Amino acid sequence: MPKQRLPTGKLLTLAFHKPYDVLPCFTDPEGRPTLADFIHVPGVYAAGRLDKDSEGLMLLTADGGLAHRITDPTEKLPKVYLAQVERIPDEAALESLRRGVWLGDKRTRPAQVRLLPQAPSLPERPVPIRYRKNVPTSWLELTLREGMNRQVRRMTAAAGYPTLRLIRVAIGPITLDGLQAGQWRMLSPEEVAAIRQPATSPA
Repeated sequence: MPKQRLPTGKLLTLAFHKPYDVLPCFTDPEGRPTLADFIHVPGVYAAGRLDKDSEGLMLLTADGGLAHRITDPTEKLPKVYLAQVERIPDEAALESLRRGVWLGDKRTRPAQVRLLPQAPSLPERPVPIRYRKNVPTSWLELTLREGMNRQVRRMTAAAGYPTLRLIRVAIGPITLDGLQAGQWRMLSPEEVAAIRQPATSPA
């Protein structure tokens, strides 16, 4: 990505489109791809995680208060995911995901979940998912307001529909729009202010 002139004296916040197979951190003793391969901005840190085998939006910031707003589940900031799953969930399965499913000894919060009528327009993943000839796939859009470890994958698996590909497309008001995999952009003061706005409850 072309070098950008960075503002000085400000707490910077970036939106980054994390590619598949990239760790959500800046260092790795095993030498695997990390954020440092794409982002050369001093002082910013990932506000939240996105698993190595997942793709999509991450926010990085030098503002500790903003990072808390993004990551603390009590803030209820919505995060939107697209999940390609094995088979086609019926309405009962979708409703169970909406109500919340048990993951170990904890039940997930109510979520917004819908079955997409067709596959979203997305670039191919560098490592294609493993297709099984006799097993169809479908796409779900899920909006969560918490951040349990590998939550979307665990939720769909618990409902009987394992996730094959997972992309986070929005965090609060910030979306992936205009960012290709591996690209980042600086958030404007207005966008940062919008993240700080209190979250509204899901319908």
